[in-house]
Amino acid sequence: MSNNKKDFSIIQEYSRALELLDNYDHQVVIKPEGLKKDTYQLTYEECRELIASMSFGSSSTIFGREKSEGALKGIVDSVYQSAFGEDAYPTVEEKAANLLYFIVKDHPFIDGCKRIAASIFIYFLNQNNLLFRNGEKIISDSSLVAITLLLAESKPEEKEMMVKVVMNFLGW
Repeated sequence: MSNNKKDFSIIQEYSRALELLDNYDHQVVIKPEGLKKDTYQLTYEECRELIASMSFGSSSTIFGREKSEGALKGIVDSVYQSAFGEDAYPTVEEKAANLLYFIVKDHPFIDGCKRIAASIFIYFLNQNNLLFRNGEKIISDSSLVAITLLLAESKPEEKEMMVKVVMNFLGW
């Protein structure tokens, strides 16, 4: 008689991810705890420099060109807005997630929105010392692609849930 006992213990290695999926299914995703106050403020000019440095611009004359003047500046400024002296997005994780969301969903460029959004997102995280933990990227290349596409395909009414999902990625 052969031993056909299955070892499902590997699933425990993914318990946080599976719990996040369950919370998403039940629409109860919450912001993670222990979030970091921002220390670095991103500027529109910096974003334009970053876009100009990307190699995609050499193969396309429309890559990174804004559809309307000030579209990107409005997005960058929006993550720093406040009301009654309180930041609308008080933490680095919240600013980063909203920055990624707004650039992807508002589609301010003729070409390159997702690539630019992902690039600005990781640049912002790096400038705030949040992109690496113990020398390791906190977001893998495949995760960056997945969350960027997830936001692109999401419905506008799912914004808050999507932002919280991204914030949870950053909190791991």
